[in-house]
Amino acid sequence: MDIKGQLAAGALKLIGQLPLKWSRRLGGFTGHCAVATRANSLRVSRINLAHCYPEMQEKAREQLARQSVVNTAMTGFEVASLWRQSWSLAEDSIERIRNQQLLTEGVSEGRGVLVLAPHIGNWEIFGQYLATIGPTTSLYAPPKIEALDSLIRAGREKTGAKLVPTNVRGVRALLKALKAGGIVGVLPDQEPDPSGGEFAPFFGHPTLTMTLAYNLIQRTGCKVVFGFAKRLEQGFELVLLPAEEAIYSEEAKVSLAALNRGVEACIAEAPEQYQWEYKRFRRAPEGRTGLYKKN
Repeated sequence: MDIKGQLAAGALKLIGQLPLKWSRRLGGFTGHCAVATRANSLRVSRINLAHCYPEMQEKAREQLARQSVVNTAMTGFEVASLWRQSWSLAEDSIERIRNQQLLTEGVSEGRGVLVLAPHIGNWEIFGQYLATIGPTTSLYAPPKIEALDSLIRAGREKTGAKLVPTNVRGVRALLKALKAGGIVGVLPDQEPDPSGGEFAPFFGHPTLTMTLAYNLIQRTGCKVVFGFAKRLEQGFELVLLPAEEAIYSEEAKVSLAALNRGVEACIAEAPEQYQWEYKRFRRAPEGRTGLYKKN
């Protein structure tokens, strides 16, 4: 018996019984504890923010790093409630939706819509929302803790989303979904394997960027929209932003640069809610950067 897995699944189920506002408060408390104990997430966030906002005053960057750690912890606890509770309860927490027509018009055209959703705010409720607009397909990598797999799948599929593996078979499913006029959700700000990415500017630095979105665009002619769920005081605002025309370029470098600018535009909407603790700049064109090495 996997005791660790069972304990994790039990904790998720327990937290999942809490109303969203209480799971958020618990997450906020956990985040403040992480800040107080100088957790590694805070260290990495500081490094990333200094890398991306060198002109920002150090005091402001420090405040932003702390807010980001707290918000990321909130997301972690919120998802337990969002996975376990009904969509009707989750939907009640959506206070407004900005530019929803970008998504609905694309679906009505039958063109296929590629939604690029960076790690801002709560991406889980955003994913659930997408599947209420039209048939939605997303990549899914099973968690390291096997006991959590069925819980996560049930939460993400509750509104009808289809999860496919992060391999060639999964990519084929994404292509098929877009060609059929459906919605495909992709997280565009994860560092890919070197074989699945190229370097493109991100906050002024050459950053290994996934080519998956570029390949999907070129092979399907789909519409591209950026989106995320911004945390408000009580609930969420779902934000949809148009992609630059350059993202449709046949030249990969042009398209990838536009993709990263789209992510930057999303971050600018709520920089304190971005997951700055992710080691996005581990690689440079010349090799490993050593940026995150502890002194």
